Amino acid sequence: MLILGIESSCDETAAAVVRDGIEILSSVISSQIELHKPFGGVVPELAAREHLEKIDPMVDEALARANVSLAEIDAIAVTQGPGLIASLLVGVCYAKALAFGLDIPFVGVNHIEGHVYSIAFENPAVEYPAFALIVSGGHTNLFYIPEPGKYKVVSRTRDDAAGEAFDKVAKMLGLEYPGGPEIEKLAVEGDARKIKFPVAKISDGRPDFSFSGLKTAVSRYLRENEIAPTAKGESPSPEIKDIAASFQATVIKSLLGTTEKMAAEYHPKTLIVAGGVACNNALREAAATLGAKLNLPVYFPSKHLSTDNAAMIAAAGYFHLRRGERSDLRMTADVSMRLQNFENEDGELKRKKVRYRL
Repeated sequence: MLILGIESSCDETAAAVVRDGIEILSSVISSQIELHKPFGGVVPELAAREHLEKIDPMVDEALARANVSLAEIDAIAVTQGPGLIASLLVGVCYAKALAFGLDIPFVGVNHIEGHVYSIAFENPAVEYPAFALIVSGGHTNLFYIPEPGKYKVVSRTRDDAAGEAFDKVAKMLGLEYPGGPEIEKLAVEGDARKIKFPVAKISDGRPDFSFSGLKTAVSRYLRENEIAPTAKGESPSPEIKDIAASFQATVIKSLLGTTEKMAAEYHPKTLIVAGGVACNNALREAAATLGAKLNLPVYFPSKHLSTDNAAMIAAAGYFHLRRGERSDLRMTADVSMRLQNFENEDGELKRKKVRYRL
């Protein structure tokens, strides 16, 4: 089955052609980083306008690189949510119109589930039950997956997503947007043991993440030690490099400390680490070390597939299409779309919707 995947949830316009959910024939992405860089973050209206301009050329390019025609596409998978409403609507409306015109099925895909499936192309088959640590600019969640398509939120962020915290701390340090790659680059030259930033502890005892207090701690450290942010055109000081390294180490400690703690309770057989922050080499190395400690295989997507892309949407869409699931023309974008959770109750599977933080 040839699936055309379409992704437009935030600031990347992406299209891909995937065969049977595991073979990428093409995957193209139009990034908006340069467009939003002057503002230090994504401007929703500008993002939507850029999607409108780029979506048709991206689909054409994906088809051309895959060497297939629209007539050969069997189905379409599109990101339905969560994300920015105007951005989502561009992809959803395009996919619906295209599916209607071609008279082929289409399915709306949860963007977070797409990240779970981003590891499908370059790793062995997942052994279940599995953990999926999804870490990006908009999401930080740890999911327990007893079998494909069934999800339980084990941990979630109470405030900022980890990637968002990277961006905001980078701005404090005078670094460019996006902040994650900039902090990672400086952290290599800094001393991660120099500053002891706090790892948040949730007062109600839930194993959730929180990065707001960490941001405040960085801001206070800068103020109390009279450290000025890096001026444009200047090289970061050794103090800024130490802050970057210590901040990054604290985020990783928070993410993997919780993952290790919950693994002792849920006993997963595979650990998936995905999302834009999964590009971070220090996180990859620490997760691999944790996997060895717990005797778990750890699966990462390639860096191309870690950030938002349409191949992962096609892979997740293939799973649902194969189960006979279809969307109809009434389907629309859903900014707070949830993953479905299924819990065994009296021997029966009961569907329960679980919210997760954007």
